[in-house]
Amino acid sequence: MSGEIGPTGSEEKECQQKSQKQRNRSGFLSFRQLYCIALIVVFSASGMVSIEDVAFTIFSLVYVFFLSKVAFPLLGSSPDPPVFGQSNKILSIYVSFAAWIGLFLPIVYIFEGILKGDKEGIKAAVPHVFLLSSQVFMEGLTFNAGFSIPIRAFVPISYNSKRIFTIVDWLRAEIGKANNVHQGGLTVRVYFGIALAVANLLLWCFNLFGFLLPVYLPRAFKRYYGYKEKV
Repeated sequence: MSGEIGPTGSEEKECQQKSQKQRNRSGFLSFRQLYCIALIVVFSASGMVSIEDVAFTIFSLVYVFFLSKVAFPLLGSSPDPPVFGQSNKILSIYVSFAAWIGLFLPIVYIFEGILKGDKEGIKAAVPHVFLLSSQVFMEGLTFNAGFSIPIRAFVPISYNSKRIFTIVDWLRAEIGKANNVHQGGLTVRVYFGIALAVANLLLWCFNLFGFLLPVYLPRAFKRYYGYKEKV
């Protein structure tokens, strides 16, 4: 999941000027980022997020600054424009679809579990939502702070790779719960949890192996090193 949608070609210079104006007007943190920070804090305080996941988030924050200084500094005086154009409606729909499947529905599932006392289902789903919230925050941070394109590509790829393992654990927990459940009131929720975990596993495997690695990453490097050759 990446919000790298913006003009391409001759519109890049105009995009840079507009993006800079939008950053100045909206401030450093958007509402979406503040919302994700709230989720990160709540889930971290709940004790349902492992130390490894918290450490991964902190490490990624430090590592992007390290990469920006050592490996992929910003080459121009203005931030790099997004890889894809704003006119790409298919990508916009795909990003919205991924947000619903990956973030909004799992959040609803978690809050419903709180009301129904499904602690096992909540604990299995929280790590994925925590990491995805961290990813959205980091994507916004690297864009608003004007990091180079390779840095902005590193964030979704690294988080997507990490989250696949948490989704597999989530799916295993849901299947195990389905085998042990004896209360009819939880049956619908159990199978919905399985379906949601499977949908997320398929979505994010495709996102990583079908989009980020073969499509997004090569274009990001091509634009970065192409600009470097011009300079």
